Amino acid sequence: MSIQFLHKFTTSLPSDPIEENFTRQVNNAAFSYVKPKIPSRPKLIHLSKEVQNLIGFSDDFVASEAFLNLISGAKIIANAKPFAMNYAGHQFGNWSGQLGDGRAIVLGEIEHNNQLFTLQLKGAGPTPYSRRADGLAVLRSSIREHLCSEAMFHLGVPTTRSLSIVSTGDEVVRDVMYDGNAAVEKGAIVCRIAPSFIRFGCFELFASQNDIPNLKLLADYTITNYYPEINTAGKEKYIAFFKIVAEKTRELLLHWQRVGFVHGVMNTDNMSIHGITIDYGPYGWLEDYNPNWTPNTTDAAGKRYRFGNQSNIALWNLYQLANALYPLIEDAAPLEEILNDYAKKYDEDFLEMMLKKLGITSKNDENEKLIQQLLYNLEQTETDYTIFFRNLNQIEKTDTSEDCVVKITAAFYKPEEVTDIILETWHFWFAHYVTLLNKEILSDNERKTLQNSVNPKFVLRNYMAQMAIELAEKEDYSLLNELYKLLLHPYEEQPEFEKWFAKRPDWARQKIGSSMLSCSS
Repeated sequence: MSIQFLHKFTTSLPSDPIEENFTRQVNNAAFSYVKPKIPSRPKLIHLSKEVQNLIGFSDDFVASEAFLNLISGAKIIANAKPFAMNYAGHQFGNWSGQLGDGRAIVLGEIEHNNQLFTLQLKGAGPTPYSRRADGLAVLRSSIREHLCSEAMFHLGVPTTRSLSIVSTGDEVVRDVMYDGNAAVEKGAIVCRIAPSFIRFGCFELFASQNDIPNLKLLADYTITNYYPEINTAGKEKYIAFFKIVAEKTRELLLHWQRVGFVHGVMNTDNMSIHGITIDYGPYGWLEDYNPNWTPNTTDAAGKRYRFGNQSNIALWNLYQLANALYPLIEDAAPLEEILNDYAKKYDEDFLEMMLKKLGITSKNDENEKLIQQLLYNLEQTETDYTIFFRNLNQIEKTDTSEDCVVKITAAFYKPEEVTDIILETWHFWFAHYVTLLNKEILSDNERKTLQNSVNPKFVLRNYMAQMAIELAEKEDYSLLNELYKLLLHPYEEQPEFEKWFAKRPDWARQKIGSSMLSCSS
């Protein structure tokens, strides 16, 4: 099989004139050409058959040495010109200036079934944007990214995809918790796939450099290749582009909240103009419902990226993108209107999303109060977010409030604490809930089907990923394979995997990798 890489990005946008690979500030350039570091003993650990088919790679090809060379960076195929992207960004709310792909290298773009895919290696060595880092990735973070990318896709959440994990045979030194206890870990590379890896920060870069010609070039390139439905000209074109990005971002955040996902590091350089989830680092799924939870140890004090604040942060990030695009528009009013619409529409859509999770199709003030009371109740005692909403499918219109509490008791981490006033509030809520269910047209079975389509039974809890990682570090990939199969069908019952429909075990509460994660995770 012969891969024909396209060179749309590199032929349309300005390159760094320096081709030597050393850390530096790169001005007036969208990317730098760079070659991956050659791994010593590359070995394919896991392959996503779905992604293989998505991009049109044959079985014979993925079984070949040429494929392993491609996804490990061991050899550059004839028509490829790998590059690292240049971008800037706000990190934890502060302007950080130039950032760029510090450990990611784009192999190129390919087209299959009239779709454009960009292939990128994460962990393939240093680039001009690596700053003081080595540009490498470890097995731990690579497994987390690979599994999560595919888990999110099958949950219906817009995301990058992951084709493969390769172990490099090289050792990498990492200080997991940034506490001075560095250790040697196994190196690995993920080959990830997206329409493109263009970020909010790409626009921020040129705007910060007052490089308006290249800012316009980037915006025109993005619209032409990824938003061809925009057929207006002048400033209206860029307003339409910003509106689409804002809408896609809002939709993405609603999906995150629906499944209980916390990204952990929502810097503007980690926000895609495609409205997809990118850069899986210290992510996590809610165990107990806690809107103040963040999986990122770097964010433990400020909790900027906590679950309950993700929509606000996305809006803040959109403000930064609006500021970056402003020189092309020179009119704040239409940008402000789009930003105001984001907040209004998010609130409306959040209500609709939560009602679907409850299996309610009508909208009124009574239903809104039901949701507010539910979110209050969920915080009163440790209640597993995934299990609670999934088990709501067992509620029937003829149930008493006592029946309902019994059916969701499995979601309580400490059921013995659900007494007195806490128990009373649950009885009150379920009585209200069942009353509203009896006003619905949907039968119990119809409602169960609706709820099961939005409330997953299985998510990639951090302790599950950590268990797979610990075995993989011993070259046992059985659990990695099992979790991958499980996560392909998160809404189905899968009785053979029932053991994964369970609350976080006590040992995982404080364990590094299961509860505490850093940006190197």
